[in-house]
Amino acid sequence: MGRMGRGLKFLILMFSIPLLLWGCNFGGTQKPASVAVDGSSTVYPITKAVAEQFQKTQPKLLEELTVEFSGTTGGFRKFCEGKVDIANASRPINRAEMNLCNQNDVRYIELPVAFDALTVAVNKDNDWVDKLTVQELRTIWEPAAAGKIKKWNQVRPTFPDRPLNLFSPGEDSGTFDYFTEAIVGKVDASRTDVVFSEDDDILAQGIIQDPNALGYFGVAYFEKNRDKMKAVPIDNGNSPVAPTLDNVLLYKYRPLTRPLFIYVNAAKAQEKEVLKDFVGFYLKNAAKIVPQVGYIPLTDEHYHLAGVTFYKQEVGTVFGGKADFKLTLEELLRKQATFQ
Repeated sequence: MGRMGRGLKFLILMFSIPLLLWGCNFGGTQKPASVAVDGSSTVYPITKAVAEQFQKTQPKLLEELTVEFSGTTGGFRKFCEGKVDIANASRPINRAEMNLCNQNDVRYIELPVAFDALTVAVNKDNDWVDKLTVQELRTIWEPAAAGKIKKWNQVRPTFPDRPLNLFSPGEDSGTFDYFTEAIVGKVDASRTDVVFSEDDDILAQGIIQDPNALGYFGVAYFEKNRDKMKAVPIDNGNSPVAPTLDNVLLYKYRPLTRPLFIYVNAAKAQEKEVLKDFVGFYLKNAAKIVPQVGYIPLTDEHYHLAGVTFYKQEVGTVFGGKADFKLTLEELLRKQATFQ
Protein backbone atom coordinates (compact mmCIF):
# COMPACT_ATOMS: atom_id res chain seq x y z
CA MET A 1 0.00 0.00 0.00
CA GLY A 2 1.35 3.40 -0.89
CA ARG A 3 0.87 6.60 1.02
CA MET A 4 -0.07 9.27 -1.47
CA GLY A 5 -0.54 9.56 -5.19
CA ARG A 6 1.95 11.41 -7.36
CA GLY A 7 1.37 14.06 -9.97
CA LEU A 8 0.24 12.31 -13.14
CA LYS A 9 -0.48 13.38 -16.68
CA PHE A 10 -3.24 13.12 -19.25
CA LEU A 11 -4.24 10.52 -21.82
CA ILE A 12 -7.25 10.12 -24.10
CA LEU A 13 -8.27 6.47 -24.07
CA MET A 14 -11.93 5.57 -24.34
CA PHE A 15 -14.02 2.79 -22.82
CA SER A 16 -16.58 2.50 -25.65
CA ILE A 17 -17.98 4.35 -28.66
CA PRO A 18 -20.02 6.72 -26.44
CA LEU A 19 -16.94 7.59 -24.42
CA LEU A 20 -15.01 8.06 -27.66
CA LEU A 21 -17.37 10.91 -28.49
CA TRP A 22 -16.58 12.50 -25.13
CA GLY A 23 -12.87 12.35 -25.85
CA CYS A 24 -13.10 14.51 -28.98
CA ASN A 25 -11.94 18.08 -28.51
CA PHE A 26 -14.26 20.26 -30.58
CA GLY A 27 -13.47 23.47 -28.75
CA GLY A 28 -9.79 23.96 -29.62
CA THR A 29 -6.93 23.94 -27.16
CA GLN A 30 -7.72 22.67 -23.68
CA LYS A 31 -6.06 24.02 -20.57
CA PRO A 32 -4.29 21.58 -18.26
CA ALA A 33 -6.52 20.42 -15.41
CA SER A 34 -6.04 18.53 -12.15
CA VAL A 35 -7.94 15.55 -10.78
CA ALA A 36 -8.14 14.68 -7.07
CA VAL A 37 -9.16 11.31 -5.59
CA ASP A 38 -9.56 10.38 -1.92
CA GLY A 39 -11.34 7.83 0.22
CA SER A 40 -11.12 4.11 0.86
CA SER A 41 -7.77 2.51 1.70
CA THR A 42 -9.24 -0.70 0.26
CA VAL A 43 -9.90 0.83 -3.17
CA TYR A 44 -6.73 2.94 -3.04
CA PRO A 45 -4.41 0.26 -4.54
CA ILE A 46 -6.74 -0.15 -7.54
CA THR A 47 -7.07 3.56 -8.29
CA LYS A 48 -3.35 4.12 -7.70
CA ALA A 49 -2.47 1.34 -10.18
CA VAL A 50 -4.94 2.71 -12.75
CA ALA A 51 -3.47 6.20 -12.32
CA GLU A 52 0.06 4.91 -12.84
CA GLN A 53 -0.98 3.23 -16.09
CA PHE A 54 -2.83 6.38 -17.14
CA GLN A 55 0.40 8.33 -16.66
CA LYS A 56 2.32 6.21 -19.15
CA THR A 57 0.15 6.85 -22.19
CA GLN A 58 0.42 10.03 -24.28
CA PRO A 59 0.85 12.56 -21.45
CA LYS A 60 -0.51 15.94 -22.50
CA LEU A 61 -3.07 17.81 -20.48
CA LEU A 62 -3.24 16.39 -16.96
CA GLU A 63 -1.67 18.94 -14.69
CA GLU A 64 -1.86 16.79 -11.55
CA LEU A 65 -3.65 13.66 -10.38
CA THR A 66 -3.51 12.97 -6.66
CA VAL A 67 -4.69 9.69 -5.15
CA GLU A 68 -4.91 9.67 -1.36
CA PHE A 69 -6.73 7.70 1.33
CA SER A 70 -8.52 8.93 4.43
CA GLY A 71 -11.05 6.09 4.68
CA THR A 72 -14.37 5.83 2.86
CA THR A 73 -16.13 8.13 5.33
CA GLY A 74 -13.35 10.71 5.16
CA GLY A 75 -13.31 10.53 1.38
CA PHE A 76 -17.08 10.99 1.09
CA ARG A 77 -16.85 14.00 3.40
CA LYS A 78 -14.34 15.69 1.09
CA PHE A 79 -16.22 14.57 -2.03
CA CYS A 80 -19.59 15.88 -0.85
CA GLU A 81 -17.96 19.19 0.07
CA GLY A 82 -16.66 19.45 -3.50
CA LYS A 83 -13.02 19.16 -2.49
CA VAL A 84 -12.20 16.08 -4.61
CA ASP A 85 -13.43 14.85 -8.00
CA ILE A 86 -13.66 11.13 -7.18
CA ALA A 87 -14.37 9.25 -3.96
CA ASN A 88 -12.99 5.74 -3.58
CA ALA A 89 -15.51 3.75 -1.53
CA SER A 90 -15.65 0.25 -0.07
CA ARG A 91 -19.36 0.60 0.74
CA PRO A 92 -22.29 2.47 -0.79
CA ILE A 93 -22.87 6.11 0.09
CA ASN A 94 -25.01 6.44 3.22
CA ARG A 95 -27.93 8.74 4.08
CA ALA A 96 -25.89 11.33 5.96
CA GLU A 97 -23.44 11.57 3.07
CA MET A 98 -26.28 11.81 0.56
CA ASN A 99 -27.66 14.74 2.57
CA LEU A 100 -24.25 16.41 2.67
CA CYS A 101 -23.90 16.07 -1.10
CA ASN A 102 -27.38 17.56 -1.49
CA GLN A 103 -26.51 20.51 0.73
CA ASN A 104 -23.49 21.27 -1.46
CA ASP A 105 -25.27 20.57 -4.77
CA VAL A 106 -22.88 17.70 -5.56
CA ARG A 107 -24.38 15.14 -7.95
CA TYR A 108 -22.52 11.85 -8.13
CA ILE A 109 -22.26 8.87 -10.48
CA GLU A 110 -21.90 5.54 -8.65
CA LEU A 111 -19.60 3.09 -10.46
CA PRO A 112 -18.65 -0.40 -9.19
CA VAL A 113 -15.09 -1.28 -10.20
CA ALA A 114 -14.21 -4.56 -8.43
CA PHE A 115 -15.26 -7.26 -6.00
CA ASP A 116 -13.71 -7.68 -2.57
CA ALA A 117 -13.83 -10.68 -0.28
CA LEU A 118 -13.61 -9.03 3.11
CA THR A 119 -11.12 -11.36 4.76
CA VAL A 120 -10.91 -12.49 8.39
CA ALA A 121 -7.32 -13.46 9.15
CA VAL A 122 -5.21 -15.00 11.91
CA ASN A 123 -1.50 -15.47 12.50
CA LYS A 124 0.18 -18.27 10.52
CA ASP A 125 1.00 -20.09 13.80
CA ASN A 126 -2.65 -20.23 14.83
CA ASP A 127 -3.38 -23.98 14.67
CA TRP A 128 -6.79 -24.04 16.36
CA VAL A 129 -9.08 -21.96 14.09
CA ASP A 130 -10.34 -23.98 11.13
CA LYS A 131 -13.42 -21.80 10.60
CA LEU A 132 -15.61 -19.20 12.33
CA THR A 133 -19.37 -18.92 12.12
CA VAL A 134 -21.14 -15.61 11.56
CA GLN A 135 -22.52 -15.97 15.09
CA GLU A 136 -19.02 -16.44 16.52
CA LEU A 137 -17.85 -13.33 14.68
CA ARG A 138 -20.79 -11.46 16.18
CA THR A 139 -19.88 -12.76 19.64
CA ILE A 140 -16.34 -11.48 19.17
CA TRP A 141 -17.10 -8.06 17.68
CA GLU A 142 -20.44 -6.87 19.09
CA PRO A 143 -20.27 -3.91 21.51
CA ALA A 144 -21.31 -6.09 24.47
CA ALA A 145 -18.10 -8.14 24.06
CA ALA A 146 -15.91 -5.22 25.14
CA GLY A 147 -14.00 -6.13 28.27
CA LYS A 148 -15.71 -9.52 28.46
CA ILE A 149 -14.73 -11.72 25.50
CA LYS A 150 -10.97 -11.53 25.99
CA LYS A 151 -9.83 -15.11 25.38
CA TRP A 152 -10.15 -17.54 22.51
CA ASN A 153 -11.90 -20.21 24.62
CA GLN A 154 -14.71 -17.75 25.35
CA VAL A 155 -15.55 -17.86 21.65
CA ARG A 156 -15.54 -21.66 21.46
CA PRO A 157 -14.74 -24.00 24.38
CA THR A 158 -12.42 -26.11 22.23
CA PHE A 159 -10.22 -23.11 21.53
CA PRO A 160 -7.19 -22.62 23.83
CA ASP A 161 -7.07 -20.45 26.92
CA ARG A 162 -5.11 -17.70 25.18
CA PRO A 163 -5.58 -13.93 24.79
CA LEU A 164 -7.79 -12.77 21.92
CA ASN A 165 -6.12 -9.71 20.40
CA LEU A 166 -8.23 -7.89 17.84
CA PHE A 167 -7.29 -5.63 14.92
CA SER A 168 -9.89 -3.54 13.10
CA PRO A 169 -10.09 -0.91 10.37
CA GLY A 170 -10.72 2.57 11.76
CA GLU A 171 -14.16 4.05 12.20
CA ASP A 172 -13.77 6.20 9.05
CA SER A 173 -13.24 3.02 7.03
CA GLY A 174 -15.91 1.62 4.74
CA THR A 175 -14.59 -1.82 5.60
CA PHE A 176 -15.44 -1.14 9.25
CA ASP A 177 -18.93 0.05 8.25
CA TYR A 178 -19.57 -2.92 5.98
CA PHE A 179 -18.28 -5.54 8.43
CA THR A 180 -20.25 -4.19 11.39
CA GLU A 181 -23.46 -4.01 9.38
CA ALA A 182 -22.97 -7.48 7.86
CA ILE A 183 -21.88 -9.25 11.06
CA VAL A 184 -23.32 -7.30 13.99
CA GLY A 185 -26.38 -6.01 12.13
CA LYS A 186 -25.78 -2.29 12.56
CA VAL A 187 -23.25 0.13 11.06
CA ASP A 188 -20.58 1.23 13.57
CA ALA A 189 -21.77 -1.31 16.18
CA SER A 190 -18.44 -2.67 17.35
CA ARG A 191 -16.47 -3.20 20.53
CA THR A 192 -13.87 -0.50 21.05
CA ASP A 193 -11.17 -2.35 23.02
CA VAL A 194 -9.27 -3.28 19.86
CA VAL A 195 -6.40 -1.89 17.76
CA PHE A 196 -7.90 0.46 15.15
CA SER A 197 -6.11 1.78 12.06
CA GLU A 198 -7.12 3.35 8.74
CA ASP A 199 -3.95 1.79 7.29
CA ASP A 200 -4.58 -1.84 6.36
CA ASP A 201 -0.86 -2.55 6.20
CA ILE A 202 -0.64 -1.74 9.92
CA LEU A 203 -3.46 -4.20 10.63
CA ALA A 204 -1.73 -6.87 8.58
CA GLN A 205 1.55 -6.34 10.44
CA GLY A 206 -0.27 -6.64 13.76
CA ILE A 207 -1.62 -10.05 12.78
CA ILE A 208 1.73 -11.18 11.38
CA GLN A 209 3.52 -10.33 14.64
CA ASP A 210 0.95 -11.65 17.14
CA PRO A 211 0.11 -15.40 17.32
CA ASN A 212 -3.08 -14.59 19.26
CA ALA A 213 -4.35 -12.01 16.78
CA LEU A 214 -7.58 -11.86 14.76
CA GLY A 215 -8.46 -9.09 12.32
CA TYR A 216 -10.17 -8.25 9.06
CA PHE A 217 -9.49 -6.20 5.90
CA GLY A 218 -9.81 -6.35 2.12
CA VAL A 219 -8.58 -9.49 0.38
CA ALA A 220 -5.71 -7.64 -1.37
CA TYR A 221 -3.98 -7.11 1.97
CA PHE A 222 -4.28 -10.81 2.72
CA GLU A 223 -2.93 -11.72 -0.73
CA LYS A 224 0.11 -9.50 -0.11
CA ASN A 225 0.83 -11.48 3.06
CA ARG A 226 -0.63 -14.93 2.45
CA ASP A 227 2.65 -16.63 3.37
CA LYS A 228 2.63 -14.84 6.75
CA MET A 229 -1.01 -15.28 7.85
CA LYS A 230 -4.07 -17.47 7.30
CA ALA A 231 -7.54 -16.61 6.00
CA VAL A 232 -10.38 -18.02 8.10
CA PRO A 233 -13.26 -19.74 6.24
CA ILE A 234 -16.64 -18.30 7.27
CA ASP A 235 -19.71 -20.49 7.94
CA ASN A 236 -22.98 -18.68 7.28
CA GLY A 237 -25.16 -21.69 8.08
CA ASN A 238 -24.31 -24.10 5.28
CA SER A 239 -20.59 -24.92 5.36
CA PRO A 240 -17.30 -23.05 5.78
CA VAL A 241 -16.45 -20.93 2.73
CA ALA A 242 -13.02 -19.44 2.02
CA PRO A 243 -12.55 -16.01 0.37
CA THR A 244 -11.57 -17.33 -3.08
CA LEU A 245 -12.25 -16.01 -6.58
CA ASP A 246 -14.73 -18.77 -7.42
CA ASN A 247 -16.64 -18.44 -4.16
CA VAL A 248 -16.97 -14.68 -4.63
CA LEU A 249 -18.13 -14.92 -8.25
CA LEU A 250 -20.65 -17.62 -7.33
CA TYR A 251 -21.94 -15.49 -4.42
CA LYS A 252 -21.07 -18.23 -1.92
CA TYR A 253 -18.90 -16.07 0.33
CA ARG A 254 -21.77 -14.32 2.06
CA PRO A 255 -22.18 -11.89 3.72
CA LEU A 256 -18.59 -10.68 3.29
CA THR A 257 -18.49 -10.37 -0.50
CA ARG A 258 -18.91 -6.75 -1.52
CA PRO A 259 -18.54 -4.52 -4.57
CA LEU A 260 -15.99 -1.69 -4.47
CA PHE A 261 -16.82 1.70 -6.00
CA ILE A 262 -15.67 4.99 -7.31
CA TYR A 263 -18.08 7.93 -7.08
CA VAL A 264 -17.55 10.63 -9.72
CA ASN A 265 -18.66 14.25 -9.40
CA ALA A 266 -21.05 14.55 -12.37
CA ALA A 267 -20.65 18.31 -12.88
CA LYS A 268 -16.86 18.11 -12.82
CA ALA A 269 -16.96 15.22 -15.29
CA GLN A 270 -18.78 17.57 -17.67
CA GLU A 271 -16.35 20.40 -17.05
CA LYS A 272 -13.07 18.46 -17.18
CA GLU A 273 -12.33 16.42 -20.27
CA VAL A 274 -9.39 14.87 -18.46
CA LEU A 275 -11.67 13.59 -15.70
CA LYS A 276 -13.95 11.95 -18.27
CA ASP A 277 -10.96 10.37 -19.95
CA PHE A 278 -9.52 9.10 -16.69
CA VAL A 279 -12.81 7.42 -15.71
CA GLY A 280 -13.17 5.97 -19.21
CA PHE A 281 -9.64 4.59 -18.97
CA TYR A 282 -10.42 3.22 -15.51
CA LEU A 283 -13.46 1.25 -16.72
CA LYS A 284 -11.69 0.04 -19.86
CA ASN A 285 -8.62 -1.25 -18.03
CA ALA A 286 -9.95 -2.30 -14.63
CA ALA A 287 -10.44 -5.94 -15.66
CA LYS A 288 -6.69 -6.45 -16.12
CA ILE A 289 -5.47 -4.08 -13.38
CA VAL A 290 -7.77 -5.20 -10.54
CA PRO A 291 -6.35 -8.76 -10.22
CA GLN A 292 -2.80 -7.39 -10.36
CA VAL A 293 -3.37 -5.66 -7.02
CA GLY A 294 -5.13 -8.64 -5.43
CA TYR A 295 -8.84 -7.93 -5.95
CA ILE A 296 -11.48 -9.64 -8.07
CA PRO A 297 -12.52 -8.00 -11.35
CA LEU A 298 -16.11 -7.59 -12.43
CA THR A 299 -17.34 -9.30 -15.58
CA ASP A 300 -17.31 -7.62 -18.99
CA GLU A 301 -21.05 -7.08 -18.63
CA HIS A 302 -20.55 -5.31 -15.30
CA TYR A 303 -18.00 -2.92 -16.77
CA HIS A 304 -20.19 -2.35 -19.82
CA LEU A 305 -23.16 -1.43 -17.61
CA ALA A 306 -20.95 0.86 -15.54
CA GLY A 307 -19.75 2.53 -18.73
CA VAL A 308 -23.33 3.10 -19.86
CA THR A 309 -24.16 4.59 -16.46
CA PHE A 310 -21.20 6.96 -16.74
CA TYR A 311 -21.89 7.95 -20.36
CA LYS A 312 -25.53 8.68 -19.61
CA GLN A 313 -24.57 10.67 -16.52
CA GLU A 314 -27.01 8.65 -14.39
CA VAL A 315 -26.58 10.34 -11.04
CA GLY A 316 -27.49 8.83 -7.68
CA THR A 317 -27.26 5.45 -6.02
CA VAL A 318 -29.10 2.15 -6.38
CA PHE A 319 -28.60 1.29 -2.71
CA GLY A 320 -30.81 3.82 -0.97
CA GLY A 321 -28.27 4.66 1.70
CA LYS A 322 -27.30 1.19 2.95
CA ALA A 323 -25.57 -1.98 1.80
CA ASP A 324 -27.58 -4.81 0.27
CA PHE A 325 -26.28 -8.27 1.20
CA LYS A 326 -28.79 -10.27 -0.88
CA LEU A 327 -28.94 -8.86 -4.41
CA THR A 328 -26.33 -9.82 -6.97
CA LEU A 329 -24.28 -7.10 -8.61
CA GLU A 330 -26.08 -7.71 -11.93
CA GLU A 331 -29.41 -7.01 -10.23
CA LEU A 332 -28.06 -3.88 -8.59
CA LEU A 333 -26.52 -2.54 -11.80
CA ARG A 334 -29.82 -2.92 -13.62
CA LYS A 335 -31.70 -0.96 -10.99
CA GLN A 336 -32.32 2.72 -11.69
CA ALA A 337 -30.09 5.02 -9.68
CA THR A 338 -31.89 7.72 -7.73
CA PHE A 339 -30.62 10.94 -6.20
CA GLN A 340 -32.31 11.66 -2.90
